[in-house]
Amino acid sequence: TRTVKHAMGETEIKGTPKRVVTLFQGANDVVVALGVKPVGVVESWAQQPVYDYLKKDLGDVQQVGQESQPNLEEIHKLKPDLIIATKTRHEDIYDQLSQIAPTVMTDKLYDWKETVKVAGDALNEQDKANKLLSDWDSRVADFKSKMGDRLPIEATITNFRSDQVRIYYMGYAGMILKDLGFTRPAGQDSDTWGTELTSKESIPDMNADMIFNFKSGDDTAAIDKLYKDWTSSPLWANLNAVKKNQVYQVDEVNWNMAGGYISANLLLDDLYKQFGLK
Repeated sequence: TRTVKHAMGETEIKGTPKRVVTLFQGANDVVVALGVKPVGVVESWAQQPVYDYLKKDLGDVQQVGQESQPNLEEIHKLKPDLIIATKTRHEDIYDQLSQIAPTVMTDKLYDWKETVKVAGDALNEQDKANKLLSDWDSRVADFKSKMGDRLPIEATITNFRSDQVRIYYMGYAGMILKDLGFTRPAGQDSDTWGTELTSKESIPDMNADMIFNFKSGDDTAAIDKLYKDWTSSPLWANLNAVKKNQVYQVDEVNWNMAGGYISANLLLDDLYKQFGLK
């Protein structure tokens, strides 16, 4: 029996769990990176039932509802010996989950390194978890070395939807960019996911030397219309990134939705390609 510390306290786990259920996208990703095939996963936000990059590993795995509302009955039927969840989504049902199986929770949904550590401890795969983190550190060092004096670069992460525009701060992609030597404009480096912009008058809040943008939602016509409306504004034309032609469209799954270790490496692949690095 091992005692695993996590965001909700401590949980005793017997042996090495074989039947694992994961209740958020980052955990779906991380258990695969750790070489484990779960018996149950939550549905992805897009590309259902799981993200394309995980379909080979998780395409046939039993679905247990949505991340924001997992199906406790379906989880119970799977007779898991470990549940990996996150306090961000599942704090209110922690006791119910714990009655089904030993349950561990991460604190922040988007902190993929915490997910690797907690999952590694819970799955009795600490060595693999440490190797993943070490491999990541090596890639970060390689990226910084190849970028050289181009870093630091001040960057903003923007997101256009059909009905709103967001700036993401220190969420998933923000934490990764910080790791890689990027900086944030003043006011965008607080430890929160970000902010919703209420009108085009807020466009100057996006100002940075580089903008990474992704679009969200199924109503592509409405999204494109809003994007065209905002980017036609003189305020948009005045942004440093726009004047320098440094606005890049990026993949929403890699940069926001997936939230795991494998997707972090896919995001880094995007940047290697973006900057012409090998």
